[in-house]
Amino acid sequence: MKHGKMLLIFGYFGFLGASFLWGFEPGVKIGRNFILFSIEMLKILPCAFVLIGLFEVWVKKETVEKHMGAESGLRGYLWVVLLAGTTVGGLYVAFPVAYSLYRKGARLGVIFSYIAAAAICRIPMTIFEASFLGAKFSIIRLMVSLPLVFISSMLLGGFLEKKQYRLSEGK
Repeated sequence: MKHGKMLLIFGYFGFLGASFLWGFEPGVKIGRNFILFSIEMLKILPCAFVLIGLFEVWVKKETVEKHMGAESGLRGYLWVVLLAGTTVGGLYVAFPVAYSLYRKGARLGVIFSYIAAAAICRIPMTIFEASFLGAKFSIIRLMVSLPLVFISSMLLGGFLEKKQYRLSEGK
């Protein structure tokens, strides 16, 4: 399996190199997008990983269990919306934070709500949206989106907890 992954990676970069060499426009566009995406990641990820590391160290497991764990009820969902609203870096940051919440004892449903809320209700994004589409649109979007997020997260979290689902620790 390792050799197959390496072959794909070398094949991808070989395709990009050949595209630049012979002027194959779709390959050149793919290469430029890859470079732009990589630069964006290098701008965001170092700061994000420092913040996630600080979150790991500063936020105690007991605090997460109390506010987002099995006994938190609806309060846990409200906490993650507040946390997600302040998350910068989009889902690049949200997934590692969600994993940290999981390791510290947050319920699966609450974690799903955090990921979805990080995608739809970040404060800077909502302000930007309201400035172009109007505050009324933004409020309606949030009033429709958040209940759907909560309901689907509760259902999926409950289903997976009944099946005693656990995330693997990785390799």
